[in-house]
This record gives sequence, C-alpha cells and structure tokens, in this order.
Amino acid sequence: MKVVVIGGTGLIGSKLVGKLGEHGHEAVAAAPNTGVNTLTGEGLAEALEGAAVVVDVSNSPSFADDAVMEFFRTSTSNLLEHSAKAGVGHYVALSVVGTDRLAESGYFRAKIAQEKLIRESGRAYSIVHATQFFEFVKGIADSGTVGNEVHLAPVLIQPMASDDVAAGVGRVAVGEPLNGIREIGGPEQFRLDELVRKGLAAKGDRRVVVADEQARYFGALLGERTLLPGPDARLGEITFDNWRAQQ
Repeated sequence: MKVVVIGGTGLIGSKLVGKLGEHGHEAVAAAPNTGVNTLTGEGLAEALEGAAVVVDVSNSPSFADDAVMEFFRTSTSNLLEHSAKAGVGHYVALSVVGTDRLAESGYFRAKIAQEKLIRESGRAYSIVHATQFFEFVKGIADSGTVGNEVHLAPVLIQPMASDDVAAGVGRVAVGEPLNGIREIGGPEQFRLDELVRKGLAAKGDRRVVVADEQARYFGALLGERTLLPGPDARLGEITFDNWRAQQ
C-alpha cells in the first residue's frame, strides 16, 4: 500500500515512514525539503499519484494566531483537493486531545478549523487525537516562563512518546477509515507542573516550576481534565522514565 506522509521528515513523520516501511508499505515522506509544499501545491500531484492513503502530520512553522490559521486552512484545503483528484481513498490527520476544549488558543482554533475542513469534505477520513509528546516538555516550559519561573496549571495530563504516537497513527492509517476520531495517549497520568518539573530537572534546567491555576496553556485556561483522553483511548507503552533513559 502506498502511503504519503505529509510532514514526513519531521519528528512524527520520519518515525511513521519508518514504521510503515517495516510493515511492507510504500511510505513516501512528503515535505518542502523533498519537493512537496502543501501551501503552494508544489509537488503534491506527483507525490499523491497511486497513493491509497495520505497522512497529514505536518505543523505550522509559526504559532502566531494569524499565521497558524492561514497554514492549516491553506495546507488542508490544498491537500484535500489534490488527494481527491488523485483518488486517494483514506485521508488521515494528526490532531490533539482536547482541541475542542482549547478554543481560547489561536493554535487550537486553527486545529479546529483544520478538522472541520476534513469532516465537511465528503472524504473518507480518520482524525487521530494524541496527547502531548514527551519531546515537547521543554516547549511547554518555555511557553509558561516568566523570568526564572515556569507558571503552569496543576491539571492532569497523560503524555506519550513520539514513537507511540507514530505507531498509533500508523495503525489507523492502514485500517479502514473511521470517519471520526481515535484518541491515543500515554500509559501514565501526571500533573502538568509535576511533569515539567521532572523533565527540566533531568536536563539540569534550573528554572523553578510554579503551580498556578490561572496559568494559560498556549493561551487557554485549563480545567482539571482538559488535556486527558477519554476512556476509549488507545494507550502507548513507553513510560516517561523509560523514555528519558533512552535519550
């Protein structure tokens, strides 16, 4: 089966391409550095020719509100149009657990818009909602940093390793279209401040993590369970400590 992975040279995409290849599929890494640009349409027709599945794991180069909205709207519209013309039978996109509960954030408003375009396209599709990746703990810390303090809401989070994300997306990609959402998450729950405190300490980062119920998460206020998947989520196996040991 030919599977085209948009964003196929990034963190998740490169792992996904590798896992699909290991299972005998023809996995094509499509990204600007391989001559495929979803914003301009360059290279899309050629990459999608003969593909059974397209998987979009790309991300905006800018998280500024207007830029991220423009990226996801333009990229998704172009990809839907070109994949329909190519006769691609299954459209898969990676999104985020809790997206619909995070509309205060410009980034998540853009993800909501992306998902709406896919759902309303009339295409056979699957959307995978993943919890936050272990690899982004520093990014979470940076977003909440004021001086030498990191302000984070002490809410629950169930993060996962990027290897488990890629495996979860891969299973959906080679299956029948869900025409709905599949949630995936990690095997353990943490408090967000606790997770980041552990992650920074492991790297020798001396910033002080402060539990602050009013702290925003990429612009959005969080409830106790905003970042958690539901009870039917498929859970990965890699724990945070095991992941750290591998780094």
